[in-house]
Amino acid sequence: MMATAEQAQEKPVSMAIVVIRSPLVAWEFIRRWPVIPGAVIVLFGLATIFTTQFATDDPNDQNLRASFAPPMWNYEYYENNYRIDRRYIFGADQHGRDIYSRMVHGTRVSITVAAAAAVIGMTLGLWAGIASGWFAGWFDEIMTRFVDVWNGLPFLLIALVVSITIGTGLMVLIGLLVMATWVGLVRNIRAEVLSLKTRDYVASARVAGGSDFRIMYRHILPGVINLLMVLASLRIGGLILAEASLSYLGIGVPSRYPSWGNMISDGREFLDTAWWVSVVPGFCIFLVVMSFNFIGDWVRDRTDPRLRQIR
Repeated sequence: MMATAEQAQEKPVSMAIVVIRSPLVAWEFIRRWPVIPGAVIVLFGLATIFTTQFATDDPNDQNLRASFAPPMWNYEYYENNYRIDRRYIFGADQHGRDIYSRMVHGTRVSITVAAAAAVIGMTLGLWAGIASGWFAGWFDEIMTRFVDVWNGLPFLLIALVVSITIGTGLMVLIGLLVMATWVGLVRNIRAEVLSLKTRDYVASARVAGGSDFRIMYRHILPGVINLLMVLASLRIGGLILAEASLSYLGIGVPSRYPSWGNMISDGREFLDTAWWVSVVPGFCIFLVVMSFNFIGDWVRDRTDPRLRQIR
């Protein structure tokens, strides 16, 4: 009898332990892995790829009767004797254009521009930094001085001069972002290559008669991949912010294309009466940039041996 009573008393305790541990396990998983930032990036990535499935309406379709419609506003009208109900989830702007549709299509424009600039700029910066650190000499001197001069110039001033002399457009915008990306990457890659050059396996490859290109490709490049992944995850968020800033000033994405920067610019005069026109794209920028920054910090913590020992 006493054994049965003790078993009956132990069952609630074991169940309580399971109930208590479940939230702790979930919290530990979320703390160790960037679940929420990853989900945000996946969601916006799907919106970039499947834009027309996420938003079936034309982002430039105007309905002046729905101008400045507030969020969740339901608009009813008749067309060919049929009653049509249309709900503006995030409201409408001054031209009666659906904010949700423009936000989804703006996601494709903003993220595509940032991703294209990141891929091209990272590729150029990677190999320029490897060549600068490996060959040294006059090539390294020229590259270092060029980076110093570029970093001393205001990026906004360069963008204004380029837009006046060449004009505006998607290709011009991507070119500006590529320049800002690869020049900022060269110094970090160069410093890592200078450290890798002193390693024993690199010296062994030299003694074995390996060519410069073979050593850079087989031994130096794998050593800078971790650093490149960290810099890439951090730079993409900055590129999205830079694209939005340039578009807001009118020297980025042309106004005929919906982008987050253009949407914020459209609503800057109506913040007191129609705040949703600018707040919705601004909140999207905040979510994406912060998510990439969190993932960049997580990748850095996972790839840096010193930080792994601290953790």
